[in-house]
Amino acid sequence: MSQFWSPLVHRLTPYVPGEQPKISGLVKLNTNENPYPPSPRAVAAMQAELGADGANLRLYPDPGADRLKEAVAAHFAEFAITPAQVFVGNGSDEVLAHAFLALLKHDAAILIPDISYSFYPVYCGLYEVEHVAVALGERLEIRVDDYIRHAGKCGGIVIANPNAPTSDLLPLAQIERLVAAHPQSVVVVDEAYIDFAADVVPTAIALVKRHPNLLVIRTLSKSHSLAGLRVGYAVGDSALIEALDRVKDSFNSYPLDRLAIVGAAAALADREHLETTRRAVMKTRAKLVADLESLGFEVLPSAANFIFPRHPQHDAAQLAAKLRERKIIVRHFKAARVSQHLRISIGSDDQCQALVAALREILG
Repeated sequence: MSQFWSPLVHRLTPYVPGEQPKISGLVKLNTNENPYPPSPRAVAAMQAELGADGANLRLYPDPGADRLKEAVAAHFAEFAITPAQVFVGNGSDEVLAHAFLALLKHDAAILIPDISYSFYPVYCGLYEVEHVAVALGERLEIRVDDYIRHAGKCGGIVIANPNAPTSDLLPLAQIERLVAAHPQSVVVVDEAYIDFAADVVPTAIALVKRHPNLLVIRTLSKSHSLAGLRVGYAVGDSALIEALDRVKDSFNSYPLDRLAIVGAAAALADREHLETTRRAVMKTRAKLVADLESLGFEVLPSAANFIFPRHPQHDAAQLAAKLRERKIIVRHFKAARVSQHLRISIGSDDQCQALVAALREILG
């Protein structure tokens, strides 16, 4: 602490990101990274943009990232999305941050789940947005009726679908119920993990044309294997996008570099690679769930690239510590309702089998 800190800094409780250990030989299943490389087309596009001598890096990127916005719109052409309905930023975290400031900072409190992505309350603290934590149900599910009863009395809603870390998925019809019940407030749906949900991905982008109060935020970090590139985007009514652009251009006109723009655009265009890798993750997830259940774990249904198991006879923190001793890293949260769960990212088949073997040894 310092006398030079502002009062706001003194009040902040910062977000704690997943550990990025600098130890070699780890089985790293704690940060929901995709175990597969990104699209070769994305890599080639970035190499081409860099050029032989890197001369392009002396030039500023397109502040509007129009090429990427066009790629997002094309990716969702079935929903008649236009580039004017797309906002892009430095990872979905930055997109979320701008949404809190541009669309959710009102007199009334916003609603967020009590157990969800822990950046949501952090942004509330940073931007001084009052919030109400709405409790998940007994099965750690988001209950839409608990939000609908606040209709007309809240400044907005932010939910993750699938939720993190619980991996619960709300059907598209329930999302529409929620959005329709709050026509005077912005509803932000964070779809960081939606591509791992099902054979037919139930994205809320399908509802954007019908609901001008809906903003859907997504990332290329998970399903497109580009966590290191930091690209996120939002899709919504053009008036919502204009608000985000006004905040962005008052903060940083160049949030995405030249390589990020071309790499992300190429990744979005490579649907075959996305389909191949997401199905591989889903197949490994099903096998891992079955293996853990055979060891006595209870595993919540997952629509994400992670699972959220607990073992009725073993403390989760101790399990995480014993796995770490065997150079396997998973995520453990201390919040009371989920302190006996572990969040385990879906790695490669070999990584997941190493996890199962270690747990079998630990459990005896």
